[in-house]
Amino acid sequence: MLLIIGYIIVLASTLGTFSIHGSLAALWMPTEYLAIFGLLIGGFIASNNPKIIKSVLGSLPAIFKGSRYTRTYYIDLLALLFELLSKVRKEGLMSIENDVENPESSPVFSKYPDIIHDHHVTEFVCDYLRMMVGGNLNTLEVEGLMDQELELHHHDAEEPSHVVNKLGDAMPAFGIVVAVMGVVNVMGSVGEPPPVLGKMIGGALVGTFLGILVSYGFVQPVGSLLGHAANDNGRVYGAVKAVLLASMSGYAPQIAIEFGRKNLPADCRPTFLELEEELKSRKGR
Repeated sequence: MLLIIGYIIVLASTLGTFSIHGSLAALWMPTEYLAIFGLLIGGFIASNNPKIIKSVLGSLPAIFKGSRYTRTYYIDLLALLFELLSKVRKEGLMSIENDVENPESSPVFSKYPDIIHDHHVTEFVCDYLRMMVGGNLNTLEVEGLMDQELELHHHDAEEPSHVVNKLGDAMPAFGIVVAVMGVVNVMGSVGEPPPVLGKMIGGALVGTFLGILVSYGFVQPVGSLLGHAANDNGRVYGAVKAVLLASMSGYAPQIAIEFGRKNLPADCRPTFLELEEELKSRKGR
């Protein structure tokens, strides 16, 4: 929603101030628009492989919906981890084997639909709990493996942001290309009357105008939002990592989830008492 509001402000500021001094009709150059957006789409396709193109296109709808990583999501995540680790503490590691092998049919995971629908987070949780159940790895080995996986995951999550930002950086240059094409056309019509030449030169400059406007007013904000989304996603895994490592180090579930809570962003982090009350209220469910 804020992205749309920002777009409206950009257009209102640009077109509104221009209309005070001139006619908006002077900006209507369909061929310039066609060239700019053709270069935008062509550059995007030419500079990326199918996997990255799919990743970028798949990431775009989320920036209009807002982040799914809300306070409620984080509370559910910590509550899920608390319940799993409490079960381990009471019944042993083997008690969660079926939960981590088939989370979709697990009575524990089924209480948290928002988490189980986040397949990557669910897979991350289950993979490392599975290692705790079936392996003899120590905490340092698991932490090293987590760090490697999270580094790769964060690189993949940031890829759409990098791609869009690079495309935004290229847009002013595309605008210059379109403007030069217009100037070439003007130079071939030097015998025309001044009013005609003036209109042609103005049309050529529209290309530069569009390239800069589309870059900084429309494409770069999308790249920035995709970067924020990647950072939010990384914090989720950081919290899970902190909880599981604390549990492997021997801390009780109540303390282990506190390690995770401290890894959450301040604006969405539940307080200690809030989380404690929430866990108590869910205990009997």
